[in-house]
Formats: sequence, structure tokens, C-alpha cells
Amino acid sequence: MLISCGDALIDFVPTKTADGREAVMPAVGGSCLNVAIGIARLGAPTGFVGGISTDLFGRMIADHAAASNVELGLATRSDHQTTLAFVRIVAGESHYAFYDAETATRNWTFRRGSIPFSTIEALHVGSTTLVNDQGAAETKALIADARASSTISFDPNCRPNLVKDKPAYLARMAEFAASADLMKMSDVDFAYLFGEEPYQQRAAALLGQGTRLVVITRGNNGAVAWHAKAGQIEVEAPKVEVADTIGAGDSFQAALLFALHKQGRLVRQQLEDIGADELRRALSFAANCAGLTCTRPGADPPWSREISWSW
Repeated sequence: MLISCGDALIDFVPTKTADGREAVMPAVGGSCLNVAIGIARLGAPTGFVGGISTDLFGRMIADHAAASNVELGLATRSDHQTTLAFVRIVAGESHYAFYDAETATRNWTFRRGSIPFSTIEALHVGSTTLVNDQGAAETKALIADARASSTISFDPNCRPNLVKDKPAYLARMAEFAASADLMKMSDVDFAYLFGEEPYQQRAAALLGQGTRLVVITRGNNGAVAWHAKAGQIEVEAPKVEVADTIGAGDSFQAALLFALHKQGRLVRQQLEDIGADELRRALSFAANCAGLTCTRPGADPPWSREISWSW
């Protein structure tokens, strides 16, 4: 099984009324829940770890996850309210306003020893859960339990409007990067974390500290990855008609993890030995899944039946 740990929330996605006025519609989201849903829809056994409310929106989240075949037995249900995020698209980029005080996601705690990590192929972490102290501490404890037997996947998925102390946040992200076998970030995330440092220079530093695979997604410019043995690999983004980019990065992450799982390359040692052709194929699959997600509003990753791909 693959598991994803972190945020589960409701996005209020921009839309239009029949008479052309701006409006919003609720859609299940949260980067780490999106990753779990994306993997499960592609056909791999997947679970979600994190806090989900028992309120109206929490029931929407649970129903949506279950309908996508995500196992919720490891999630923590509580009567704390659901995190809400209002989305606005500016110059093609999604900008968020979060309402996240005293929510189920914020009050999640890891039940230590509760997950049989010997049966877990990979653990994915990241996003808004790591901004607050408790979420970061609980995720570190989760990684400590998982690290011996499971591949660690990390996507910072930065949300600068939630960060109150940027130096402390950067130090925290560096800690999570140091524990990751696979790190994916968007070009926007990279700029926030590393400024104008060349991609290749930072990738080399991450590989040098033990990360097996570093991936940067660049929107319409595709994705580029670095691997100690496979080298530098670039893939193009598919040409699609974009509805919005909400969840595209999560869909890429989910599809990449699924592709590595499908190739038998997700376990840490197998990931270390992946060949250039295998990696290029996995990245291309991920880019195509992300492209399809962009063609429809909200975070709506593809099902296996929607992707024509031969392994």
C-alpha cells in the first residue's frame, strides 16, 4: 500500500453564474488528500492519514475519498471544523485564502506505532500541514516510524500566505527534504525556497545529502528531474485547453508515485537503481495525468480508464 499524510479540505473554486457573475463552488481538495485520490484512481492500493472532520464538509471529504477507493481506516475523525480554502486564479496561478484555525487537520495527531510500515511501500507528506508546529511535529514522528522500511516522498507545496516566520519555515522544509527519498516541487515553490539558485545546483546538493530523485515541475514548460544514476531527464507538458491548474501538481505527484510503483521502482533501493528510460516514462505519464487534470475545474485527477498508457 501507498499512503499520503496531510491536509484534507474544501476548496471553493471560481465559477460563473448563469448571468455571468463571479461565484464559487465547493470541491474536495487538500494537496495530500489529492495525492491519495490520484494514486487510488490509477489503481494502486492507497490510504490517507490525517484529520477529517465529522461536520458537513468532512462528510463530503470522506465520501469523495471512499468513492475514489482511498482507504480511510488510518485517518482521524473529529468534531473540529473542516479547513476551507477560497481560490482565485491570477495570471494562470491559483492563489488561496485559508480558514484553518482549530480545524480537524490542525488537530490531527499521529497514533505512534499504529501503522504497519513493513506493508507500506511509500509515504507521501507535504503542504499546509507542515506550516504549523503541531502538524510538522506529528509528521516528523510519522516519518521516524516509516523511514526504516518505506520510501519517503515530499512535496513542500508552499503557501506563503500561511507562513509567519519565513526563516523558520525554510529551516523546517530543509529538515523534511533531508528525510526524503523523492522530492518534487513546482518552479514557484523552488523560487520561494531557494530564490535564484540554479535548479541543477540545488538538485546536486539534495542528491548529495541522500535524496534519490529530485523533480521540478514548470507548468507549460514540462518537468525536469535529477537522479544520481539516470542523470538529468526532461519531459514536455502536453498541450491541453486549461480550465484551471488546481490540483495539477498533486496529480503529477500521484501519477509519478503510481508509475514508479507500477515499474517496481518505488522501493528505496529500486528507486536508486532506476534507468533513464524508465524514469523518462514515469515522468511523461505524470505530466500527461497533470495535463488532463488541468482540463477540468478543481482538483479532479484522472482515473486509469481515462489514460491510454501501456506499461
